[in-house]
Amino acid sequence: MSFSWNIVTDFRQIWQYSFMVQAFEAGTIVAIVAGIVGYFVILRRSAFAAHALGHVGFSGAAGAVLLGVNPVYGLLLFTMSGGTAMALLGRKAATRDVEIGTVLAFMMGIGLIFLSLYSGYATEAYSILFGDIEGVSVPSVILTLEAAAAVLVVLVLIYRPLLFSSLDEDVAEAKGLPLLALNVAFMLLLAVVISVAVQVVGILLVFALTVTPAATAVRVTTRPAAALTVSVGVGLLSIWLGLFISWFAWNGQFPPSFFIVTISFSCYVLARAASAVADRIAPRSSAASSTEPASVGGSTD
Repeated sequence: MSFSWNIVTDFRQIWQYSFMVQAFEAGTIVAIVAGIVGYFVILRRSAFAAHALGHVGFSGAAGAVLLGVNPVYGLLLFTMSGGTAMALLGRKAATRDVEIGTVLAFMMGIGLIFLSLYSGYATEAYSILFGDIEGVSVPSVILTLEAAAAVLVVLVLIYRPLLFSSLDEDVAEAKGLPLLALNVAFMLLLAVVISVAVQVVGILLVFALTVTPAATAVRVTTRPAAALTVSVGVGLLSIWLGLFISWFAWNGQFPPSFFIVTISFSCYVLARAASAVADRIAPRSSAASSTEPASVGGSTD
């Protein structure tokens, strides 16, 4: 199928195939929920936790494959267990690197046992590591939708205290907010998002949807509502444009994950460049305004 320069016609061509429709559906759901949760990951300086949960999830997925069940269930079990352990062992989100590393090492060791026992095809492990969005089934789309809906409902319920504690844990603790409960709840939400995002971009590239869009958003705006909107928008752009390009470019030889990650990263680089330019212009504007006369049209005697 060839690119026609008519976007509507091109998308209709793509959507003739059910597996591509399911890819767009799953990708859209993941982009929305990952963009929202990812914003709190950036505020709470928990990027390492997101990275670690992805690798912890690989151990769970390997165990699920070994048992012959859906890898998503293994991902959910291990990421939620690992996230809970990280939250309980580490008192504050921004200072629990040691606890995260300890849990990660232990669960990766378990994953090594699973891999040594698994004698099947390497394709399963490859799809877990790098994602297989074009292979998402209808039941997986439904499971992704249900998981995302549950995450969003919980986020709505705890949004204000979670935002407060994410901005300043010390003040939130002084105000009497239940930090431990909020930490555990957030890590569980992040674990679910990581688990559903893995099937789109894989363990190794999960940052592209759970961290990079939100990191781009905080470079663009400091307002929470606007940042959430930008984060979701960057995620959706990455998914939709990545799938579109992978379908038409180079006869579909490259996996969509590559384009999704590239687009997400490009948005971040552009946002950083724009932020740097704005920071250089702002001091010059301030210096220029400070040298202007206090009164231009004063009267003279």
